[in-house]
Amino acid sequence: MAPRKRGSGGGGSGRGGLSFMFCCFNSSDHPEITYKLREDFALQSLEPALPMPGYDELDGMFSELVDELDLTEKHREAMFALPAEKKWQIYCSKKKEQEENKGATSWPEYYIDQLNSMAARITLLALEKEEEEERNKTIENLKTALRTQPMRFVTRFIDLDGLTCILNFLKSMDYDTTESQIHTSLIGCIKALMNNSQGRAHVLSHSESINIIAQSLATENIKTKVAVLEIMGAVCLVPGGHKKILESMLHYQHFACERTRFQTLINDLDRKTGRYRDEVNLKTAIMSFINAVLSQGAGETSLEFRIHLRYEFLMLGIQPVIDKLRSHENSTLDRHLDFFEMLRNEDELALSKRFESVHIDTKSATQVFELIRKKLNHHEAYPHFMSVLHHCLLMPHKRSGNTVQYWLLLDRIVQQMVLQNDKGHDPDVAPLENFNVKNVVRMLVNENEVKQWKEQAEKMRKEHQELQQKFEKKERECDAKTQEKEDMMQTLNKMKEKLEKESTEHKNVKQQVADLTARLHELSTNKLEGTVWMEVDDAKVFKILDLEDIEKTFSAYQRQQKEAEEDTLGSKKVKELSVIDGRRAQNCNILLSRLRLSNEEIKRAILTMDEHEDLPKDMLEQLLKFIPEKSDVDLLEEHKHELDRMAKPDRFLYEMSRINHYQQRLQSLYFKKKFAERIAEIKPKIEALTKASKQMLNSKSLKQLLEVVLAFGNYMNKGQRGNAYGFKVSSLNKIADTKSSIDKNITLLHYLITILEKKYPKVLQFQEDLKSVPEAAKVNMTELEKDIGNLRSGLKSVESELEYQKKLPQQQLEDKFVSVVSQFITVASFSFSDVEDSLNEAKDLFLRAVKHFGEDASKMQPDEFFGIFDQFLQSFTEAQQENENIRKRKEEEERRAKMEAQLREQREKERKARKAKANGEDNGGEFDDLVSALRSGEVFDKDLSKMKRNRKRINNQSTDSGRERTITKVNI
Repeated sequence: MAPRKRGSGGGGSGRGGLSFMFCCFNSSDHPEITYKLREDFALQSLEPALPMPGYDELDGMFSELVDELDLTEKHREAMFALPAEKKWQIYCSKKKEQEENKGATSWPEYYIDQLNSMAARITLLALEKEEEEERNKTIENLKTALRTQPMRFVTRFIDLDGLTCILNFLKSMDYDTTESQIHTSLIGCIKALMNNSQGRAHVLSHSESINIIAQSLATENIKTKVAVLEIMGAVCLVPGGHKKILESMLHYQHFACERTRFQTLINDLDRKTGRYRDEVNLKTAIMSFINAVLSQGAGETSLEFRIHLRYEFLMLGIQPVIDKLRSHENSTLDRHLDFFEMLRNEDELALSKRFESVHIDTKSATQVFELIRKKLNHHEAYPHFMSVLHHCLLMPHKRSGNTVQYWLLLDRIVQQMVLQNDKGHDPDVAPLENFNVKNVVRMLVNENEVKQWKEQAEKMRKEHQELQQKFEKKERECDAKTQEKEDMMQTLNKMKEKLEKESTEHKNVKQQVADLTARLHELSTNKLEGTVWMEVDDAKVFKILDLEDIEKTFSAYQRQQKEAEEDTLGSKKVKELSVIDGRRAQNCNILLSRLRLSNEEIKRAILTMDEHEDLPKDMLEQLLKFIPEKSDVDLLEEHKHELDRMAKPDRFLYEMSRINHYQQRLQSLYFKKKFAERIAEIKPKIEALTKASKQMLNSKSLKQLLEVVLAFGNYMNKGQRGNAYGFKVSSLNKIADTKSSIDKNITLLHYLITILEKKYPKVLQFQEDLKSVPEAAKVNMTELEKDIGNLRSGLKSVESELEYQKKLPQQQLEDKFVSVVSQFITVASFSFSDVEDSLNEAKDLFLRAVKHFGEDASKMQPDEFFGIFDQFLQSFTEAQQENENIRKRKEEEERRAKMEAQLREQREKERKARKAKANGEDNGGEFDDLVSALRSGEVFDKDLSKMKRNRKRINNQSTDSGRERTITKVNI
């Protein structure tokens, strides 16, 4: 059945010929729609086919007709007030139309059968294109019938549960049908059904209708999405509908597996590829829905509810998306964006008033905490607030799935407390009702699993600790070997030339030795000539003698081994003997337990200069505290015959005292291990001094900056002190203290930066020229020279010990002090000389830099000199940022003023247009008018005007200079 124009005389459900205009919602069960008869309303000229009955009979017949129009009491009275002739004319016109439309398609049963048939076959076989078009035509006809047929058609459709048939069809659709025009037409049927009070009440009372409608947001069909969002936005305006929409969005969150509510909406709002690129209608529908959700229902009166709900959108990133949407330059879309941002600003202003603040930066955790602390500082709830914070410190903070559940539960509890009213009702579908607390509790109290996990974790920790110790030991050994190898290679490269020079002399000496050996051999032969020894050959005797027997019989170590075996067999367990101080013995025992090495292993490590990296640097430092003193050695020597009885610390000190020059060896080993680390600490300081001095001397930008500052100073002091040719560098930091007489927040440094940006843009590069100055400002020359002196004296001590050890005969094969330390001294001397030369060069450059700026080199230290420029660099950067903030605020204020003017002009045009159209024709239905008002943003006009007046009043009272939120673009 072809759709019929609503403007045709007496057409449809009696709503043709009337202008239906949305006015407001009262507190009744259904939204009250205000109707108005057009002033230019004129019935078509029509001759009734039947004679007019009597007045009483006509009133009865006309009453039945008016009942089908679903009018309010006010408009029923207006209809009954018409003259009898017009009543009869309207009645005859309506009856004629009904006679013309008495086909099968005028029965609700026909459409319900068709819907059930289509829903049953939708997944069984693929549809041909013609069949799909026929189905879509049938659904479109149903939509038209719901709009144009008499009220009894709608009533009959409701009684036959036609809405459930539509919803079942929506639930059973496959993917192809979901993306087709059929889906859009089904949503249109629901919209048409809601276009009168009875149908609307039926849809809202259905337990699943709004949830199933919300499921249609999952489609990629933009027209379907727009239709769904318009229905849901309009439902928000209906009494009791707002909470149903929140419930439906929660339902859709689970249906679409969203992380949080409204996630799909924000994604669609931000999508700018493919079919979504220029789809302004969808973005407008989303923004109108968001504004309806925020401002209607509990949002009309509850500031807490609006802030709570808006925070969900802000967490999903709606603010940057809104900034991008401004590029569409669409007036309708901009109206909705303006309403969102103005409502946000009004709410934040209202919130800031509670804390006596100009602006609350909700993104700053520090500011939020300070506001709460000040609010509760002298309140009886303050101890409980501190208790909450203390327990939050004990909450798990590791990155794991379980940790999130703790904080999520706490978040939901606080939300519940904030949102619920005095009666305990929550306007946002009670966060805790939809949160599975049982799972969290089950997770928290599963003690057996936790116990098993702890045991496994402890076991793994011990294993890991052992492996870590082994790994660290091997790593230290590898690092030491690698460092020694690198140092040796450097030393060998430097000594290569020296060795090559000496090679010729070595050959000459070798030739001389060979000649001398030949001469000695001749002399020996001449001396034995004529004696018995010339006739003796001892080589023949070796073949006859049992050499092994001789070696066994006259072995030098046989007796000592035998005595050791006898001592072992005769030993007995006796009480430990301790002769050293008790506290010292206890600390020594703790150290040995941490070392986990035997006395022999420690002794071997010291003799071999720790070639296997058994002794870490920190342990060596502790060992230096337990050098055997003379009194300890004397006592231990007296009891050396009781060595087996000695306690572990006493035995350790005794064993170490047997090492020749034990203290000097240990100090040399510690110095060797720490040398590379000390050099590595000193080099960056010297490099920083060198680089910073060069940068100060060579920076042209700095020179020009000083020139501009000098000009400023001379101009400002003109007539008082005369012109100056220079100034102390310390005066640079006084620029930031010189404040403007107009604005105390503006200093001479701010003004200087503004001038540099306009007149000398290249001068701003001086910050890049002086990159090393902050590091050089940390260098203390006295401490640096002290470190160099310590290295010099340490090297001399090691060299002295090396000379001493060289003079001694080698008593033990394990003693590698001479060989290892000789190599170390060779490498370390070269490294130290290089550092010393670098320091001298840095000193010279620093003196040049100080003199270059006219300062006294004998009084100015690097940390003071470079510290002045470092402080100036920091102040300069801060002032630059402050200038940028001021510029942005100024641009924002100008943009706001411009957009306010544009918006005022646009509102005036729309007001005039509405006034001119007040007597025009509007044939839309009730729900259509509501959707149109929501789509265009007219439904928010009252709130916009109110906020506009509030904003003007606030601006007249105080300026908004303290408030900075550059991401918000407010259009008033």
